[in-house]
Amino acid sequence: MSATIIDGKAFAAKVRAQVAEHVARLKEEQGITPGLAVVLVGEDPASQVYVRSKGKQTVEVGMNSYEHKLEADTSEEDLLALISRLNNDPSVHGILVQLPLPGHLNSDLVINSIDPAKDVDGFHISNVGLLGTGQKSMVPCTPLGCLMMLRDHHGSLSGMNAVVVGRSNIVGKPMAQLLLGDSCTVTIAHSRTKDLAAVCQGADILVAAVGRPEMIPGDWVKPGATVIDVGINRIQHPENPEKTKLVGDVDYASCAEVAGAITPVPGGVGPMTIACLLANTLTACCRANGLAEPEGLTA
Repeated sequence: MSATIIDGKAFAAKVRAQVAEHVARLKEEQGITPGLAVVLVGEDPASQVYVRSKGKQTVEVGMNSYEHKLEADTSEEDLLALISRLNNDPSVHGILVQLPLPGHLNSDLVINSIDPAKDVDGFHISNVGLLGTGQKSMVPCTPLGCLMMLRDHHGSLSGMNAVVVGRSNIVGKPMAQLLLGDSCTVTIAHSRTKDLAAVCQGADILVAAVGRPEMIPGDWVKPGATVIDVGINRIQHPENPEKTKLVGDVDYASCAEVAGAITPVPGGVGPMTIACLLANTLTACCRANGLAEPEGLTA
């Protein structure tokens, strides 16, 4: 068996096109332009690249992009004051504080100071609670992207056995809640799960989000299962020690021989994260203005 490759790059482009179309209609029919504010504290190189990409894609879909770059030694008081101003700014519909924050800042306090309705990362404790109880919330971008790709590939997920390997607040736990919401039977597994291989082998849908390079081999995958690889790990290149390569949490080569469908790394889940950030900003804008939410872009 050779797995169908789920092309996250192409799917993300389709999502961005849907967002752009909806934004154009909002501008024409309502005179409203969604706005996304991204706050970056310090000069972490990876974060800087990510923030630039977010800003570029925000503008490309017709939204307003507001970037706030603060010094690494910015006080908690000053950061919270900025977030308060953004919370009260009607032109800003989505607020994202780029993580990780410098060590002297309390990430939980900062995230929970964002207006939950503008929390397009879906990390605010109110959104976590709403998602966990099946109510309308802002949903974390990476799990939302995974759900969109699964729905696109399978149609209905009802009754399928899903195993999520990883229990992080950012991916593992919300992914499990979303799959429950689509009527899957869900198991959350992790590094301490007894006989993890056997648990994975029972999955119709296997989501790997554990943060360990190539941890899951092909013989852990049920024949025909759909494998969603959330991991992005940089390792030494096996053929050229002076270079590195990106790999996921599954051993792609062996898993692709067994699975029915699989996301590659890179080019799988990764591109969907920013696409879903844009979709969440659009959703937040529609909700703020009492307008119908964009179809197919929410959980």
